[in-house]
Amino acid sequence: MPSHATSPRSSNLGDLIRPDISPERLALIDLTPPKRQWSYRELDAAAEAFAAALAQSRLGVGERVAILAENCAEYLIAYMGSMRAGAIAVPVNHRLPAETVRFILSDCAACMCVVDAARAALVPSGLRRILIRDEGEDGWAAFLRRASTAGPIPRGAAPEIAEILYTSGSTGRPKGVVLSHGGQLWALHVHVGEKPALGERGLIVAPLYHMNGLCNISVCMLNAVEAVLMPRFDAAAYLTAVAEHRCTMLSGIPTMFALMARQHDLLATLDLTSVKAVSIGSAPLTEAAVARVQDMFPKAVITNGYGTTEAGPSIFAEHPQGLPRPLLSIGYPLPEVDVRLVDGTDREGVLQVRSPAMFSEYLNLPQVTHDKLRDGWYDTGDVMRRDQDGFYYFAGRADDMFVCGGENVFPGEIEKMLERHPAVLQAAVVPAPDEIKGEIPIAFVVLKDRNVSMDELKRFALESGPGFSHPRAFVAVHELPVATTHKLDRRALKARALEIARTLKR
Repeated sequence: MPSHATSPRSSNLGDLIRPDISPERLALIDLTPPKRQWSYRELDAAAEAFAAALAQSRLGVGERVAILAENCAEYLIAYMGSMRAGAIAVPVNHRLPAETVRFILSDCAACMCVVDAARAALVPSGLRRILIRDEGEDGWAAFLRRASTAGPIPRGAAPEIAEILYTSGSTGRPKGVVLSHGGQLWALHVHVGEKPALGERGLIVAPLYHMNGLCNISVCMLNAVEAVLMPRFDAAAYLTAVAEHRCTMLSGIPTMFALMARQHDLLATLDLTSVKAVSIGSAPLTEAAVARVQDMFPKAVITNGYGTTEAGPSIFAEHPQGLPRPLLSIGYPLPEVDVRLVDGTDREGVLQVRSPAMFSEYLNLPQVTHDKLRDGWYDTGDVMRRDQDGFYYFAGRADDMFVCGGENVFPGEIEKMLERHPAVLQAAVVPAPDEIKGEIPIAFVVLKDRNVSMDELKRFALESGPGFSHPRAFVAVHELPVATTHKLDRRALKARALEIARTLKR
């Protein structure tokens, strides 16, 4: 291993490979065709070569290196290598519109962009490009050859800023979340064991431009968990990869697992008993969803996860007194994390967090930063409730809440109720304008049983929840739309709900 070999006590987020692991062990399986395997030695050497090539290019400390590509080994190498060289890594959501991608590259003042062939046209002509898996003079191989003439990489103190992650931009232009080396290392090491987790294998499909994907692959590296990296999500390909590579650790969001559950014929042919742990997050979780996941992965322990880009992925964990976590709970606050509920009651309200992993600002947006981050407290915008034992539960986004006939309606609570119906695989509820009620709930459902009537679902909703929150219309859909991070795309559903509401008879 290089002399600066990774240590859990490293001050640089680019150092993700622990020193107490054999450098010849398998670190990464990259499923991007052609499939390749990387040992820890090879991965570390490649990241070091990338950092050295940046140094030879006279890249200044604190300059921004954008990464615009699907998941692949080169993505991880560029991410680690950029920070090792003292640069700031800027993963970019390649699924955003071209205009928005260019806005991000300009907003962060990127001096270089690592990009794959499919996204190369998104990079402005004046911005230097490094083309992944390209043999030309702007290609990856040619860039890494610079390392042989770079000399030793300066290993002074890393700049305070490690990375800038952009929010998905569901309510306007994406915002650059500025994160430090120290804060993110604290968040990661919450999940790092004293000994390597030899024999474990995690499947990573969440995009590496997202906190979820970056956190999961980083934790794998720091725990010596073999990482299997998929370029993108496909339900059949995901399940096949779990079985083929005997993965033991999975993570995802409810929409992903709902799509997997529909692969009935494929599931009947696969042995998925290798899976020991499944973490689900990013949306309200239901008992029905947990049951579906348990059916697919019968030997897995299933947990409900929660984290934010701004306050870090490490906020909740297990109860300090050893109390078992309730099925749908996101856990109990970590000792070093302060949480409080506002704009509600002592037991239910909007979560605010103060954490060692806290972001410092939204890049170039001082007023927005002031509005969301005050006295070290970050307003998550997520509605939570707390039970008598101190366990927290995610109810939904505060900005998803709407008022129907003077009553506050939380879509997540209706969705949980609807998914208890045996014919409903997945549900999503959005508001539509109404002259009398202000706004009314409209439900979109993916059905397991196509013979169920919408009138039956309406009766079930009226019997199972408050009358004011029952959906005024039900729409059966083949699947729910997802946004660029695989989360539910409520904006697309609201447009449909508006048209449906106009047809309702009063």
